[in-house]
Amino acid sequence: MNASQTISRIRNIGIVAHIDAGKTTTTERILYYTGKAYKMGEVHEGTAVMDWMIQEQERGITITSAATKCHWGDCDINIIDTPGHVDFTAEVERSLRVLDGAVVVFCAVAGVQPQSETVWRQANKYRVPRIAFVNKMDRVGANFDRVVTQISERLQSKPLPIVMPIGSEDSFAGHVDLVTMQAHIWALGEDKTLGSEFKKCEIPAELAEKAKEARGHMLETLSTFNDELLEILLEDKEVQETLVRKVLREATVKNQVIPITCGSAFKNKGVQDLLDAIVAYLPSPLDIPAAIGYKRDTHEEVQIPADPEAPFAALAFKVATDPHVGKLVYLRIYSGGIESGKVVFNINRAGRKERIGRLLQMHANQRQDLPSAQAGDIVAVVGMKNVATGETLAVDPEYVTFEKITFPETVISVAIEPKTQADLSKLTEVLTALMDEDPTFKAKIDSETGETLISGMGELHLDVIVDRITREFGVKASVGKPQVAYKEGITSSARGESRYERQIGNKAQFAHVVLEVKPLERAKGFRFENRARDENIPAKFVSSVEKGCQDAMNDGILAGFPVVDVDVVVTGGSFSETDSSDVAFKIASYEAMKVALRAAKPVLLEPFMKVEIETPEQYMGDIIGNMNSRRGKVINMEMRDDIRIVECHSPLSDMFGYSTQLRSLSQGRASFTMELLHYDEAPKSVVERILGVFGYGQPPQQMIAGDQ
Repeated sequence: MNASQTISRIRNIGIVAHIDAGKTTTTERILYYTGKAYKMGEVHEGTAVMDWMIQEQERGITITSAATKCHWGDCDINIIDTPGHVDFTAEVERSLRVLDGAVVVFCAVAGVQPQSETVWRQANKYRVPRIAFVNKMDRVGANFDRVVTQISERLQSKPLPIVMPIGSEDSFAGHVDLVTMQAHIWALGEDKTLGSEFKKCEIPAELAEKAKEARGHMLETLSTFNDELLEILLEDKEVQETLVRKVLREATVKNQVIPITCGSAFKNKGVQDLLDAIVAYLPSPLDIPAAIGYKRDTHEEVQIPADPEAPFAALAFKVATDPHVGKLVYLRIYSGGIESGKVVFNINRAGRKERIGRLLQMHANQRQDLPSAQAGDIVAVVGMKNVATGETLAVDPEYVTFEKITFPETVISVAIEPKTQADLSKLTEVLTALMDEDPTFKAKIDSETGETLISGMGELHLDVIVDRITREFGVKASVGKPQVAYKEGITSSARGESRYERQIGNKAQFAHVVLEVKPLERAKGFRFENRARDENIPAKFVSSVEKGCQDAMNDGILAGFPVVDVDVVVTGGSFSETDSSDVAFKIASYEAMKVALRAAKPVLLEPFMKVEIETPEQYMGDIIGNMNSRRGKVINMEMRDDIRIVECHSPLSDMFGYSTQLRSLSQGRASFTMELLHYDEAPKSVVERILGVFGYGQPPQQMIAGDQ
């Protein structure tokens, strides 16, 4: 078999979904039926292979994305099981960045849930073809058709059922395969084969007409993408199964349709057909568009096809710390091949050399040595010293770079203090390792208080990090209460100017910068433009001016929080042939920026969260009243069977401890999810409280917009 045939038989897929939809249980069944695991692991018992971290087993949730490889039919399937909790959304982001396809799991009762929407948007961003698996068809309230409708309406997609369920709830027995027009029946009640054996038979007579209609709808939808199929349907001829599969695969790979299958992973039904669909309809590395790289100097796009004969190029999409082998770097190889012991270059770090000590095939936290790997493979590497998430590795030090992975901002922080001097040095090492692992985890020393602050995506995220610091790495430390990560913004345009003239040692320093700032829309970040003429500020100093502006934004005007959403235009300045330097221009631009920010009516910004609450109707009044007391606004309400879904927007600072209160208000029957919506201006009462807390006293009237 030649190399391209080998690549055509690889499927790199992720299992993604809202928390508790059944991702890990589905993955465990896949491992059992493909022979990768000899027994089924269960999440609720803490025996799931893919949930190997002690924190995952205790909480019954997935925290880190675990990779494995299995074989089905004639294909090798690389699987990444991702977390469903919004605090660990970075794990989903970086997995989808390197995967060719995804299986999105939906609960047949709850349907499209908040995190389902988030992962769907992430998959849209990277144009990942996907299949949907409607799980938990055996649960009370399961409704396959309603989930299909929600995928269409709420996710703005084109779902295409390729199966029709036989029964639901207690009577769920299997489904009709609309491609082959056969019924697949699993045993009801106790099944000694654990779902390994099922019966393929004729469609039950009472479902024959409905199945014919469902197949007609499927073929009609597919005919809009293929003229040959359309012609056969217009002539009323029999459609061959091979043509249906071919058109369905093409439409799925192009993201024109989402094939929908169903089952009950926990009850061992429907997983083999999901595996068949993965192999038949999701793309190989050869089916997707070539990866895009960018030249370092010109940022020109370059296509990198999945060719095993081309030079080696890979993206490091995850870094992990393994207690037995040290730093593990997970790679998606896009072109060429690699062997252990070879030297490669980190393109993002000026072509720094890195040696591939060992190549490993990962199975959750178990490792298997590999002699080599090629384009299309997902492997882990031991031996690399300075590689971070999103960096490009290649055999040519002048190679292009892949686009980096972007991650959401941290919104919550806590102070952590080591108990002894020995713990202090150990803590520094551990925090550095954890920041390498998790791009949404940040640690810094507060310049005002000298405290070490660690920041993350939510209370659960920080809880898990602290647990790992103390238990996994053995650092004794005490932790403060969670704090909100506030930011600062500006509300008007302003001008800033600074002339820096200083004698340092025997050398005179001179720089003069004039700039203007104006507010950008929320979440637009920082924009820099140089309009100064070359005779005022030479081009070689412009990058120092930009760096000085960014440094000034890192510690704000009101309370030292980072300033965001600012447009900076350098309009003029002057320099000295003999005395100007990069340092002088950096300092001058820093001071000019501070002057401009003070004059631009700075405001305090606080994170607002999108909160979605699921509750029985009798607790609605108390829950909405409680949300109003937390400065929350009810945006939308809808009814799903006997459950009310309430969508609210609320400031994060008022949401601490909400899970406990929600349980007491609803006798433990309500649940909620929360994710960052945007940063918005904090009300005057919050500003006064924060500025008082940070020792700035009552701020001058002109410093808070709207107080004129």
